[in-house]
Amino acid sequence: MSSVTLTINGQQVTVPKGTSVLYAARKIGVDIPTLCHDQELTRFGACRICVVEIPGMRNLPASCVTEATDGMVVFTESEAVVEARKTILELMLANHPIDCLICSKNGACSLQNYAYRYDVQGNAFPGEKHNYPIENENPFIVRDMNKCILCGKCVRACAEIQGRSVIDFAYRGFDAKVSPAMDLPLGESECVFCGSCVAVCPVGALSEKAMLGKGRTWEVKKVRTTCPFCGVGCNYDLNVKDGKVIGVTSNPDSPVNGRHTCIKGRFGTDYIHSPQRLTRPLIKKNGEFVEATWDEALDLVAAKLGEIKDKYGSDAIAALSSARCTNEDNYVLQKFIRARIGTNNVDHCARTCHASTVAGLAISFGSGAMTNSFNDILTTDLLFVIGANATEAHPIAGAKMLQAVQKGTKLVVADPRRIELAERADYWLQHKPGTDIPLMNGLMHIIIKEDLYDKRFVEERTEGFEELKATVEKYPPEKVSEITGVPAEILYDVARLYATSHNALICYTLGITEHVCGVDNVMSTANMAMLTGHIGRAGSGVNPQRGQNNVQGACDMGALPNVYPGYQQVVSPEAQAKFEKAWGVKLSGKLGLMIPDIMDSAVEGKIKAMYIMGEDPVLTDPDAHHIHKAMNNLEFLVVQEIFMSETAKYADVILPGASFAEKDGTFTNSERRVQRVRKAIEPIADSKADWEIVCSVSNRMGYPMNYSWPGEIFDEMAALTPSYGGMNYDRIDAKGLQWPCPTLDHPGTPILHTQSFTRGKGLLKGIEHVPPAELPDAEYPYLLSTGRILYHYNVTTRHSKGLGTHRPEEMAQVNPIDACVLGVNTGDKVEVASRRGSLTTKIAVTDKVPPGMIWMSFHHAETPTNQLTVNAFDPVSKTGEYKIAAVKLEKAE
Repeated sequence: MSSVTLTINGQQVTVPKGTSVLYAARKIGVDIPTLCHDQELTRFGACRICVVEIPGMRNLPASCVTEATDGMVVFTESEAVVEARKTILELMLANHPIDCLICSKNGACSLQNYAYRYDVQGNAFPGEKHNYPIENENPFIVRDMNKCILCGKCVRACAEIQGRSVIDFAYRGFDAKVSPAMDLPLGESECVFCGSCVAVCPVGALSEKAMLGKGRTWEVKKVRTTCPFCGVGCNYDLNVKDGKVIGVTSNPDSPVNGRHTCIKGRFGTDYIHSPQRLTRPLIKKNGEFVEATWDEALDLVAAKLGEIKDKYGSDAIAALSSARCTNEDNYVLQKFIRARIGTNNVDHCARTCHASTVAGLAISFGSGAMTNSFNDILTTDLLFVIGANATEAHPIAGAKMLQAVQKGTKLVVADPRRIELAERADYWLQHKPGTDIPLMNGLMHIIIKEDLYDKRFVEERTEGFEELKATVEKYPPEKVSEITGVPAEILYDVARLYATSHNALICYTLGITEHVCGVDNVMSTANMAMLTGHIGRAGSGVNPQRGQNNVQGACDMGALPNVYPGYQQVVSPEAQAKFEKAWGVKLSGKLGLMIPDIMDSAVEGKIKAMYIMGEDPVLTDPDAHHIHKAMNNLEFLVVQEIFMSETAKYADVILPGASFAEKDGTFTNSERRVQRVRKAIEPIADSKADWEIVCSVSNRMGYPMNYSWPGEIFDEMAALTPSYGGMNYDRIDAKGLQWPCPTLDHPGTPILHTQSFTRGKGLLKGIEHVPPAELPDAEYPYLLSTGRILYHYNVTTRHSKGLGTHRPEEMAQVNPIDACVLGVNTGDKVEVASRRGSLTTKIAVTDKVPPGMIWMSFHHAETPTNQLTVNAFDPVSKTGEYKIAAVKLEKAE
């Protein structure tokens, strides 16, 4: 790359050609003030506060939009420049409230700082001032347009980072302002309250509502941590005052998300101080919970587990670990169950979501994880999104997809619903639910028939091509069109586009995994990628986006019944010997039970006791009535939680855990990035960190686990887990590291399978169509599908005051045609019944779902959707079929 040399304030600097004067100055430590400029946004050049003097130019140019040239001479603080900046500041302050004493931005306001720097009083241009009403009707953002300086950063952040363009400039001249369409309040607009506008606002025009009046900027301690919601793994700062978390602000050094978050990350952490938090141990006596001391509760747990083990054997006890908890919490629980209880009956909610990924990609590639990094979304040529609603379930990943599309990336979306990404797609494949395999087989049929597959890659790096070819031969486009409902000509277009794109990313989530054929669905995505050579390089791969914040980490930690930490098989004598030596006890070599088998065994009376940490199977597992039976049939149930969950109500002992803000540790996100979780406040009331509680139980049962802090747990785990072997808290402190990272000098692995697959050669496997376990019929004529909405995360966010106010109840989606037949409108209630249960829910009438489908989320205990879902599972992963169940609908009276 060519470079240029210029002189700034008498100091020479050489920069790459194309660099702006602003960044050339920053390179040598020269500070030029800016208000409208932002390194993540397009150059705007509107505020003019960054003007500089360049001899030979007619006017004072804005340094943010002026390219540095060879031999250029620049003065950043000349008399003319300073005078211009003073005038600009005076003009801004002429129509700006001078209420700095009570402004929430006081001490962090760029306008205030520059006025102080240049000794501007704000009284040079008296005249009319705006008197806009302050907008504070929504629960999240307060807008004071009297303070807006029209820098446009919020407009560009909404358009360029979030891809939504909800706000823009309205009116002209003195009346110009930033506004949603039709000058509506934010709460009545299409705003999704991501808070990106607040993050970039340089003044007090936009503020986090919950933080107003809670503390001045210099009184607040900022603690960087990792978000506890979805699997993207955003970082941000918890703002702490007087021992309480008062809100969240952006941290520009965050490796995945930069300064940007979603509504949950920025505004949903108020659940930390919810009055519904569990604060003391509870013991059930005569059917009622009573408060107990920690000694009473822990002694009882240790005694009962010991009695049941002695009476019935180790395999009469099972545990559920948690994707919501830290790696350290999960490591300690699975170690306790294996080393002290003596069983491999430990599982967690990956079973209900991405166990199909772990199993399917392990068969195809040898490793069941996302192959690329989230930022590859921005550099690929084609995004093939199937069974994934990223803008709601993984909002920052979804925002990156929208950014990519705006920059020219092609987008193919395969989804029965018209999700937001489908509206932006080049091709929307609205296939019938449960037809993912024939859809992908049909695409591969075309790719092979038209000789578009990567022959060299297939020959050198895969095996099983002939089997795959023979299978997809049976899925010509016309047949696939009949099965899926996707027109044959669209199949041809998409197959050719995917095969001929230089780079292509497949992104999927639970629309692929939560089926009775989830493992086969996952392997079909792997088949497509390997057939075309779209794997093992930047911008090409197969990318399952994990649902919960630490579902990847919980799997890595061995919170699964078949593997120790690092996916080392419990049936392997070598692995068993390794962990026996490390833990100092004899371990079981018998495969443990998966969640569905645990529940079946509890109903049958074989599982007598369970230890459930941070999971709520009563609300989240399929066929909830079956789970009720399992819980009721246990002799002893201990639940470790932060709220009184539906499962906790069945417990004999409840142990109050600490939230993510109250403990140290790590989460591992979908891209395999291991990141720090940092303790910001002390545990609420008498709650304790989960790892501490488990260790206390283990100690009472005679197996010592005495760790001084989570870093010690991490070091022990890393020493036993080759993919984490080169990590420690110091190395991951700033940006985290992506596994595998086997040695202390290893930089981490952003992209998997670059030279070879973990299993050697990738396995191409012919896969036949597997119909759903249950389809609509005359008695139950509608298809129920379930998932997550933007405004909630599983169950935790129901305890957020802001999110609970904004989306307080279930709003099931029903097509207008069906609504007409039922005689219902948006806001009305319908009764939904399946062969397993029934409930009543409000509905939203929308053509985003096809006729014959009702779509529901699972967030609300008042409408327990999983009382309806089918008790059918993938035979390999035992993941439930949440996406398809037959139901009937009636208008509720």
